Amino acid sequence: MYHLRCSTGMRYSASRAFRTSATVAYEDIRERLTAGVKTAMKNRDTVASTTLRSVLSEVYNLDKSSGSKASSSTVVGVLRKAILRRRLSVAEFTKGGRTDLVEREAREAEIISAFVPPMMPEAQIDLALKEVLAEYPEDSNSNPCKSLGVVLKTFYSKVDKSNVDADLVKRRAEALLYANSS
Repeated sequence: MYHLRCSTGMRYSASRAFRTSATVAYEDIRERLTAGVKTAMKNRDTVASTTLRSVLSEVYNLDKSSGSKASSSTVVGVLRKAILRRRLSVAEFTKGGRTDLVEREAREAEIISAFVPPMMPEAQIDLALKEVLAEYPEDSNSNPCKSLGVVLKTFYSKVDKSNVDADLVKRRAEALLYANSS
């Protein structure tokens, strides 16, 4: 593999044009994060650049520990966890009366949220679960507890896990299974 330099001095690998669309998806989120860091640095926004660098550091550490580049859904999962951590910190700092830290953590959560795709709405989750349930014969739905694992496995084979709330999916699947078994 050889590398090319464009007029701006950036390096591009020659095999970039031959990558698959799945690879482009995770590169897109990584490229967006990197571009966000660059933009924040150009605008001298230290909070945004520090926040995005810390998230990229988590992603790179994940890459190192797994031995390969993490998928886009894994990167989105890292982003969602970073947002959750900051929102929990906001709640704790609010209890402690630390408004200066509340504002900073809230801003960091907002910065990271700009890079996260929206969650799938409950109506679409129900629609996808109904499609999964329609694939199974009636006798398999007789015991909802036994069918739940198969339904969830099939559901997640069709839907990216990082785009849904897992607890909501499980609750909706249980509700639909019990409704079908009655």
